[in-house]
Amino acid sequence: MIYDNHNRPITYLRLAVTDRCNLRCFYCMPEEGIRYLPKKQLLTYEEMERVVQALARLGVSKVRITGGEPFVRTDLMGFMHRLAGIDGLTDISMTTNGVLTAPHVADLAAMGVKAVNLSLDTLDRERFHKITRRDELPAVLDTLDKLLAAGIQTKINAVVMDGQNTQDLIPLAELSRNLPVDVRFIEEMPFNGEGSHYPVLHWTHRRIVDELRAHFPDLNKIQDPAFSTSAGYQIPGHQGTLGVIAAFSRTFCGSCNRIRLTAQGTLKTCLYDDGVLDVRALLRTGATNDELTAAFLKAFSHRPANGFEAEQKRDVVSESMATIGG
Repeated sequence: MIYDNHNRPITYLRLAVTDRCNLRCFYCMPEEGIRYLPKKQLLTYEEMERVVQALARLGVSKVRITGGEPFVRTDLMGFMHRLAGIDGLTDISMTTNGVLTAPHVADLAAMGVKAVNLSLDTLDRERFHKITRRDELPAVLDTLDKLLAAGIQTKINAVVMDGQNTQDLIPLAELSRNLPVDVRFIEEMPFNGEGSHYPVLHWTHRRIVDELRAHFPDLNKIQDPAFSTSAGYQIPGHQGTLGVIAAFSRTFCGSCNRIRLTAQGTLKTCLYDDGVLDVRALLRTGATNDELTAAFLKAFSHRPANGFEAEQKRDVVSESMATIGG
């Protein structure tokens, strides 16, 4: 087990396998998209495996595959099968938009993928098209059905956006009535390739909870797992649960156990930092395993206390979440 300079354990890696995406979500990138990196600037699967092996030796036990959209990168499933064989990893999960995921669900379940986070901001096809700039809601709902049928723990991630989908909070929350899902509502962040959409964030985590409680007066706060970024709730009689993630308010930083590796090989020890280590350069200049380990430990020993401190040390936050890794 390794700890950062604030005595927080680091056990969880979010690994972006690509910066490319087949959607153009309002809160993630401009309508025209972003300038994608040339393939040679992305980490190869072999380089990613080496990084995960090094981090697993240091105590990282969970890896979440993210993007962009993971399934737009070829041979993803072969890579995930190899990850599943790395000593020390006990939890492999994924975040996906669900458009290309359905044909792979059975294989994900067979390899032991424990959980999938499915991005779904509305159940209304017209609003889905407006938010994502693509007409793909039926494909996403098909993936949801297949995930549940396969017994994979499924969390639905919905970013709450003023003027875009606030009318969808209750219909999405209603999914928890008859389905064993965790529907999580997320404060919008400025990672959309343009900067913040609003001078003030109106839909904060507190307002989201107030809106839910206005429709579900018996909404109960439940115990959150260790290191959870989501504040959990349950409505009596519902199979599933609800969650609210204060991603912009950053109320959970004190127990953060996660790090990120972008598709181009930049280590981020905080979502809001500007990148603290060029892992790709280390790998491609012949760093030994000991040198790689030493570089990681040095980065972990200078971790910001919270997202606000990390943001203060950089220029305006304006990159796309697809570039960072979801």
